[in-house]
Amino acid sequence: MRAVTSACERAEWARHCDTAMRDAGLRAGGARQAVVQLLARQDCCLSAHEIHDALAAEPGPTPGMASVYRALETLTNLHLVHKVDLGGQVAKYEPAHPGGDHHHHAVCRECGAVVPIEDDGVEMAIHAMADRLAFDVEAHDIT
Repeated sequence: MRAVTSACERAEWARHCDTAMRDAGLRAGGARQAVVQLLARQDCCLSAHEIHDALAAEPGPTPGMASVYRALETLTNLHLVHKVDLGGQVAKYEPAHPGGDHHHHAVCRECGAVVPIEDDGVEMAIHAMADRLAFDVEAHDIT
């Protein structure tokens, strides 16, 4: 369940995105590339507005908000980015790693703060339940 955190693994994810976009016939430059590079540097999920604001703070041209949303939609459709539903709040996005490494999130109902959680016990319990039910776990959400 360990999420990717090292600089080397983050760079590998960004290269994987470039390859996947190229294989899909998409240009790797522009807003998509900027979003990938930004997400590759993050420890946890960001909203589209947080991504746009972070890109605006960087030197060089800033993609428009619509371009950020289109980039996130494309990256999500290519299974390169996870869209994280935080229960009625604004959706957030984070890298979807090819090996399936991921983490869960704790969300404060008061302020909306999001904290990444890595707990192998939770993951083992989910898979044990799936085994008892004879299900294959493709995704899961704990609320």
